[in-house]
Amino acid sequence: MIETHSDVIREKHLPKVGDTVRSRKFGTPWRVIEKREVWLNASDDPPIGEYRAIPAIYLCFWRVREGRQPGIGKMLGYAYSLHDNTFDENWEAVR
Repeated sequence: MIETHSDVIREKHLPKVGDTVRSRKFGTPWRVIEKREVWLNASDDPPIGEYRAIPAIYLCFWRVREGRQPGIGKMLGYAYSLHDNTFDENWEAVR
């Protein structure tokens, strides 16, 4: 099966632009301000060193703070693929 960007979004339950998430480590709220499709290099066989591109979704987060305009302040960006579970480990959706 060939992986697609839609598979990453569906399987990882990633938030949409404008959604707010909370850092599990610090408890701080962050808003998703950018979402784009990217490709990551992944090594299937590290001893040989052959690489292939896998689909991923890049999310840019802005730290929500009272009295600050959107986009001003601390921002973070991460790419998520089907081969990691870092989104669920580090973020929780705020309803």
